[in-house]
Amino acid sequence: MNNDLTPAIYAALGAFSLNILLCPFIIPYLARLKFGQYVRSDGPEAHLKKAGTPTMGGIMIILSFVVVALFFVGPHADNVALVLVTMGFGMVGFLDDYIKVVMKRSLGLRAWQKMLGEILITTAFAVYLVWGRADTGQTEVYLPFWGSQTINMGYMYIPFLFLVMLGTVNGANFTDGLDGLASGVTVLITAFFLFAAWALGSPVLPLAGAAVGCLLGFLLFNSYPAKVFMGDTGSLALGGFVAAISLILKMPLFILIVALVYLIEVLSVIIQVGYYKLTRRRFFKMAPIHHSFELSGWSETKIVALFYIVTAILCLIGYLGGKAMI
Repeated sequence: MNNDLTPAIYAALGAFSLNILLCPFIIPYLARLKFGQYVRSDGPEAHLKKAGTPTMGGIMIILSFVVVALFFVGPHADNVALVLVTMGFGMVGFLDDYIKVVMKRSLGLRAWQKMLGEILITTAFAVYLVWGRADTGQTEVYLPFWGSQTINMGYMYIPFLFLVMLGTVNGANFTDGLDGLASGVTVLITAFFLFAAWALGSPVLPLAGAAVGCLLGFLLFNSYPAKVFMGDTGSLALGGFVAAISLILKMPLFILIVALVYLIEVLSVIIQVGYYKLTRRRFFKMAPIHHSFELSGWSETKIVALFYIVTAILCLIGYLGGKAMI
């Protein structure tokens, strides 16, 4: 076990510093380019005032993460793969944002185009994990609360991997709907995997530190009232990072605990769409579910605080579920 957290701390401080240096320069630039947030007319009325707030701030998250990560990648293929997956999903999100805010097509990429991009990146990552690593036990995963024992998923690992990647990426995407919500929830989830990487002695530890640092820096500008939104550029990249690091650490089942907020957001959309197709009525007032809370009279800051608290508690439970692994 590697007990040295120093590289992760340096990476976190570096990414944090770089992000808070970039934001004051790039945010006005995004505003001048009129890269403003599109707001749904059928959404909560309070969101109409957010229209025009610069979006695509995920560029700053990715840039600060990648620049700092390059100093810590070293000879470790897992680190290279983690950076490339994050960048790959970020690129899909960037194309989606670009079409929305520059080409003025409000829906962005078509659903099949977006899904195709996500599947291609996931396929490349799956090929690396299963056939490109020296670790012959990659198809094994840790079970929460089952100690240090793993189960070998065998041929089921590939479809399982796709479910984890695509579900987590889209869960992070749906969570990005309120000021500071996705960035704050994800920094807590990433911190959990940072300490998991430290406990397991994984070389991805500094990259987890870099992710925490850049998110903390971005949160200064993304918290209520937000001066910038991350857009799909940021949310897809973050979802890709969380899913990829969990799979590298053989801890994807822990996402069901620590990233339960992602899962709830995805399920709320699936339930809403499915129920409407069957009954032509809405199950929730609006989906994703954080908007339903808003329409029920909750303030934006109260919802965000609730999701932070829930995620923090779930990360503590996740720690208890993985404590015996160490």
